[in-house]
Amino acid sequence: MGETGQTVIEAEGLGIRFSANRGRRRSLREVLVGARRGPGPRSAFWPVRGASFRIRRGECVGIVGRNGTGKSTLLKLIAGVLIPDEGSVEVHGRVAPLLELRAGFNGRLTGRENIHLVGSLHGMGPGDIQARFDEIVDFADLRGGSVDTPVRHYSSGMKVRLGFALVTRLDHPILLVDEVLAVGDEEFRAKCYAAIDGMLAQGRTMVLVSHSEADLRRFCSRGLYLKDGGLALDDGIDAVLGAYQADRCADPAEHGDAEKGTGGGDRAA
Repeated sequence: MGETGQTVIEAEGLGIRFSANRGRRRSLREVLVGARRGPGPRSAFWPVRGASFRIRRGECVGIVGRNGTGKSTLLKLIAGVLIPDEGSVEVHGRVAPLLELRAGFNGRLTGRENIHLVGSLHGMGPGDIQARFDEIVDFADLRGGSVDTPVRHYSSGMKVRLGFALVTRLDHPILLVDEVLAVGDEEFRAKCYAAIDGMLAQGRTMVLVSHSEADLRRFCSRGLYLKDGGLALDDGIDAVLGAYQADRCADPAEHGDAEKGTGGGDRAA
């Protein structure tokens, strides 16, 4: 695993640019004006820009901020799902991404077939998958013939349970977790907590996005507070949560946005 405490994630001036009009068809006039004048200042926005930080092996770091401030985007940049437009991010070690757990499954394939497919995509060999197959199925609570049913017939909860069960059985030293603990019933959340506690006890590194202060305080010793597209604070988790809450209390409009979302900005979070 290497020397304890060495840097495993390093970001320098990290930034990514999104089109503000993504997902909306432009009119012919907009296309022509855009072609003639080029993209104007409102044609794009930066959900993350100028972020620099280092995360050491064995740390658990929480990413904090209201909706639309780039939390999930930052996690995807670390995972390599998104490519930065500015700066860089280097990750030393394999990553187990607990991001959009349902997105990796093929709905036409059965649970069994998806376990083998997704497991192999994450580098698990056939022997490893077979050795852990029963454990994955038991954790996901796929009872009866569910594991041999096409995933398109699964409920959202079943897909999340299967995704969590599979990804947490990887031996990768770095975990990226995005709001996974907010789903499922109390029994499933207890199993998730126990699984994460076990992985952290092994000295793995975790970066957690969550709106739950309880989860952030339980797992994280350090926090990154994202605000207005930048990294506003990198400090202990209590200090970061305190700064976030102070900003929300000082700005009632921001508090409202955090509760209801901010339109197109949520796609960047």
